Amino acid sequence: MNVERWLMRQEAQWLELEQLLNRAETKGIGALSAADICRLSQLYRLVSADLARAKTRRLGSHLVNYLQGLTLRSYSQVYQGRQPEDWRKVLWFFQRGFPDVVQQTWPQTAVAVGVFMVALAMGWWYTWADRQFMELVVPPNIISLVEDQGKLWMGSIVGIEPLASSSIMTNNISVAVATLAGGIFGGLGTLYILWTNGIHIGAIAAFVAQNDLSYPFWAFVSPHGALELPAIFLAGAAGLLLGQGLLFPGRYRRFSALKRNGTLAAQLMFGVVPLLVIAGIIEGFWSPSPLIPNSLKYLSGLGLFLALLFYLAWPLERSPTRGRE
Repeated sequence: MNVERWLMRQEAQWLELEQLLNRAETKGIGALSAADICRLSQLYRLVSADLARAKTRRLGSHLVNYLQGLTLRSYSQVYQGRQPEDWRKVLWFFQRGFPDVVQQTWPQTAVAVGVFMVALAMGWWYTWADRQFMELVVPPNIISLVEDQGKLWMGSIVGIEPLASSSIMTNNISVAVATLAGGIFGGLGTLYILWTNGIHIGAIAAFVAQNDLSYPFWAFVSPHGALELPAIFLAGAAGLLLGQGLLFPGRYRRFSALKRNGTLAAQLMFGVVPLLVIAGIIEGFWSPSPLIPNSLKYLSGLGLFLALLFYLAWPLERSPTRGRE
């Protein structure tokens, strides 16, 4: 297949579909004539086939993301008569749309994970080797509690679980939003937040290890961390998408690239927020509970993480963007 010739032939139809979608989304599907609706359905089938072809032939993430966005928007308009209730659209998104978007943006997520893990390793190393560094990173109240009393700080949550849980949710969501917003600065803000969080967690992990408290510490972290950390990585991917659209628009105009990547980033965040809400509930009620054995906390964390991986790795063929008509 001559890729350039195929792109030139198909691009006019993609633009036509985009114009119809813009009218339908701004004025409602009722603003389209019967002929326009019929044409929209035809173009939806065409762009779905083009998306599958672009993925199969690996024509580049920019093109795939663009066609992915057109297909998702078209699906919403074509099938809204069959699924008029908003909750059905939300259900579809969490069943198929969110895993699909996560799989489409895995390179950005991999970068976010890599930056965080390198920072975590450095935080661990320098804390283990240099007490002055540890005292700069680890809060003084935590140092005092661990070294003077030989215990962790999570017990303060017990007895105020509802308040603590809501506070944790609010904090985590604000961090995720800041991580996304950091993409506006070419992704540098996003990388900075990922880096500083990695340094902080690595330093605390090394500090508790020095004081023989690793087992209860990770027992506390694992249940909610199984969802919270992946959610932050996905928020990092969303921020990097914005930065990529600004700095590396590829063959598209910068505004168009930012619009496409911004759509994917928004979809990622729609999935991130519920993950952080669930993680906040777990961190407020389950993780600090002295009634739950540490071994069970480890098992629950492992189970949640494997379930999340299975969910996000749901085959793309199950998505309506892969041939459902």
